Amino acid sequence: MPLWVFGYGSLMWNPGFPVAEQCVARLEGYHRSFCMRSIHHRGSEAEPGLVLALDAADGANCLGLGFRVVEGAEDDTIAALRERELISSAYLEAELPLILHHGQMVQALTYVIDPDHVQYCGGLPLETQAAIIATAVGGRGPNTEYLYNTASHLTELGIEDAELTWLTNRVREITTSGGK
Repeated sequence: MPLWVFGYGSLMWNPGFPVAEQCVARLEGYHRSFCMRSIHHRGSEAEPGLVLALDAADGANCLGLGFRVVEGAEDDTIAALRERELISSAYLEAELPLILHHGQMVQALTYVIDPDHVQYCGGLPLETQAAIIATAVGGRGPNTEYLYNTASHLTELGIEDAELTWLTNRVREITTSGGK
């Protein structure tokens, strides 16, 4: 059985594993949100940034990319994803049903937020999210880069995400006006 991985944030524009096939896909029961404090990749322990996570919610769904991993690269891909995504145990690894754009359903390796983890911060007002994202920097670069790349890739895929669009516009205002 092929290994599928669901990307909804940085995996969409930087999967970091060999991809045999990719297509728009939908995950039911979760929504994409900046609900995880980033203390490694896009922030620090002293000044956490925010990264996207899949937060469970009744009636929610998330559009992103389903990636089929190149045959023979499954074990290396899982090891690389665990090193990248489970760095602080805020994500939980799950195999969840993913609906590909043509209607096929596959089981996909997916990383969802642990709502009981100390880095979980669901429900932050958008203005607070924008203020954090505008200034945070971590080991993989500025938090703004993460937001802009994700929003850009969603636009290229034709996926609407009103919160990310609002955040992108507001963070650009903050960074060009000195925080006002």
